[in-house]
Amino acid sequence: MTADELRNKFIEFFTSRGHVQIQGKSLLPDNDPTVLFTTAGMHPLVPYLLGQEHPAGARLVDYQKCVRTGDIDSVGDRSHLTFFEMLGNWSLGDYFKEGALAMSFEFLTAPEWLGIPLEKLGVTVFEGDENAPRDEESAAIWKKLGIPSERIAFRPKEDNWWGPAGATGPCGPDSEMFYDFGGEPCGPDCGPGCSCGKWLEIWNDVFMQYNKTADGTYEPLARKCVDTGMGIERTVTILNGLRSVYDTEIFAGIRGAVERAAAYVYGGDAEKDRSVRIICDHLRAAVFILGDPRAVSPSNVGAGYVLRRLIRRAVRHGRKLGMEGRVLPPLAELVIERFKGPYPELEENRLSIIDELAREEDKFLETLKTGEREFEKLLPQVLKNPQRVMSGRLAFRLFDTYGFPIELTEELAAENGLRVNRDEFDEAFRKHQELSRSQSAGAFKGGLVDQGEMATRYHTATHLLHQALRLVLGDHVAQKGSNITAERMRFDFSHHSPMSAGEIERVEALVNEQIRRDLPITVEVMSLEEAKEKGAIALFGEKYENQVKVYSVGDFSKEVCGGPHVTRTGGMGVFKIQKEQSSSAGVRRIRAVLE
Repeated sequence: MTADELRNKFIEFFTSRGHVQIQGKSLLPDNDPTVLFTTAGMHPLVPYLLGQEHPAGARLVDYQKCVRTGDIDSVGDRSHLTFFEMLGNWSLGDYFKEGALAMSFEFLTAPEWLGIPLEKLGVTVFEGDENAPRDEESAAIWKKLGIPSERIAFRPKEDNWWGPAGATGPCGPDSEMFYDFGGEPCGPDCGPGCSCGKWLEIWNDVFMQYNKTADGTYEPLARKCVDTGMGIERTVTILNGLRSVYDTEIFAGIRGAVERAAAYVYGGDAEKDRSVRIICDHLRAAVFILGDPRAVSPSNVGAGYVLRRLIRRAVRHGRKLGMEGRVLPPLAELVIERFKGPYPELEENRLSIIDELAREEDKFLETLKTGEREFEKLLPQVLKNPQRVMSGRLAFRLFDTYGFPIELTEELAAENGLRVNRDEFDEAFRKHQELSRSQSAGAFKGGLVDQGEMATRYHTATHLLHQALRLVLGDHVAQKGSNITAERMRFDFSHHSPMSAGEIERVEALVNEQIRRDLPITVEVMSLEEAKEKGAIALFGEKYENQVKVYSVGDFSKEVCGGPHVTRTGGMGVFKIQKEQSSSAGVRRIRAVLE
């Protein structure tokens, strides 16, 4: 079964059981400062899992593009990915454990759907602790469905519990489904959930049935929800009897192109195979990030830093395989062709994707030249060391300051009869990794978006700012992203040149005028076409459901949005633009506060 067939079957199955298909969202979350990328299929749905009513109803299904970078250094083995696709179905106060597990089981095992043999499936459920009981209910449902007791493993909270993202909020046990690759168990405790390689997780059903309170107790929720996720790449792997995601048709085209460019046949050398896999994964992730409606450009901070790291790591491993010159753009064309069906934004942004990759690859090749020059400058000092050892501190300086890979430093050192103190470098790199991981993953463990009073004010202010910019600069202005905390707001918008001091003053004045007017904020649910007919702004390139929420700020602005918002503009504070600057080509950025 191909990825496209699996995606279509999943949607068909759940729509036939009363679910409404909704659109997957951007890879770059809007208004959520806790995370750089959409890291799970449920991330865009968190406000609805927390109690908001979804315009499409209580049963939903979709496919969502995701990026996780916390394990970026593990990519290169047979299963880790930075970019992946997640299939998901949701119940917002509708069915619960029995309905969710029964549908999961049917989709996995029924011959007309995936047809996985029962003897190949195993599951895990929550073993219970002092805060919540052992999930005997899920275990009993699995037994009734046909999973034998020996293939039902009770696991602790770190394995089978979801959330909350912060200190308080909705949370609950989950039940994970695993595929048994066969072979002998690694020991007496080997079973579903074991990390020995015998079992591969393919689906997870999360049951949000508790609210963790400030005093640490767990109260039952009045409205219980289900959030599920099935990874496309892993499931396609097992459906085709393979052991690696990189052996699937998903990667066949790009992997073949890498092999041809490197004049290397995959499967002949473990280290070279690792480089091939890194190129395939990192380039695919970079193409999707660059092709997103809210795309960022490579930079040294935030999501742009992660993107730069992915691109440069792909280039580095291309060089290790002997691929010279500019190699990424033709490979990117293959990724676009492969995925433009389910993700048409890749075709729409083809030119900018290719241009950005070419520019960043050229820049990195210059970086490598600079790093080699800096190494030559350090060489006389290092050669004075009687142990013929280059300190890890110097090697890390080349990496951190110039982006020069440690592998190249070690190669150049060896050519000069030296070795690098790798332990010292690894310690410096570990500290750097921890900082990068906190940047990349943030505090997100479930996607709780800040809906506190100040963040809500700032979110409402983005509507006022958006309309004010359009009135002052022109209708070409469109929101390209925002980042909100309880202390400030950041707003990116399309515009070709820096704003003048006069333009900034006029925008500030317009926003503050609407705050002084104490305008009411109202919300209506309507079709997207009706919203556009009524003049509502919808983000260019964003995907929307058939039914959307339209928020109106008095007679000043009307915008398709998911919330949250204040009820009136009065009392929001005094709006002050602190900085206006370039974000990327054709995109400006405003930083502002409510004083």
